[in-house]
Amino acid sequence: MNARRIASVLAWLLLGVIAYSTLSPLDLRPHMVSSVQIERFGAFGLTGLMFAIAYPRHVLAVLAAMLAAAIGLELTQMLAADRHARLIDLAVKVAGAGCGVGAGWLLVSLLPGSSRKSRA
Repeated sequence: MNARRIASVLAWLLLGVIAYSTLSPLDLRPHMVSSVQIERFGAFGLTGLMFAIAYPRHVLAVLAAMLAAAIGLELTQMLAADRHARLIDLAVKVAGAGCGVGAGWLLVSLLPGSSRKSRA
């Protein structure tokens, strides 16, 4: 299995974990660090990184999809009685996604033998 395939599988799994964590009742939401904002940033950052590595020739589409996922999941929380959508949470998720996709794009661009040198 090559690195892009592994990154693809991880990216989709991470997106599923994010969706579960975002939409599940608060008492079922996994907690990893003390700050929930760090968790949000890290989750979207790592997912964006994996998607950018998995689909290096579609980095703008990856960025758009990550932003749409952040917005969609935040808005979907309005449908849950015990969850709430907040602009600061969305901002942290969007920032994490953007940083992750950017880091993935940079990493793939700088790798020797990369087939996608400066294409976005």
